[in-house]
Amino acid sequence: MNNSTPPLEGTPLIAPSSTDHPLYEQVVEACRSVYDPEIPVNIYELGLIYTIDINEENAVSIKMSLTAPGCPVAGEMPGWVADAVEPLAGVKQVDVELVWEPPWGMDMMSDEARLELGFM
Repeated sequence: MNNSTPPLEGTPLIAPSSTDHPLYEQVVEACRSVYDPEIPVNIYELGLIYTIDINEENAVSIKMSLTAPGCPVAGEMPGWVADAVEPLAGVKQVDVELVWEPPWGMDMMSDEARLELGFM
């Protein structure tokens, strides 16, 4: 028997980010400095950063995914993101969690990434 409750209809699969937090844009820029070694596009434009949640104490929680679970740098990528965000002035701590739901898809890429990779 499965005890997990299905998400409520209309509940976003990806939790919203703290876009109105003063540190949000700096955190996004830091995420843009991290690249998947196999793809010449940063992980933010690839759509791999799902949620950037920043609380009132400036602790940053990032949920991210990878293009594939078998990605050779799967174990390292969250650390690269944390290393990029942690030095930002005002950031108290960074927690990067790898998630597989919803699975990443090419539709999550920005137009910039699609253009760079020749999909547009």
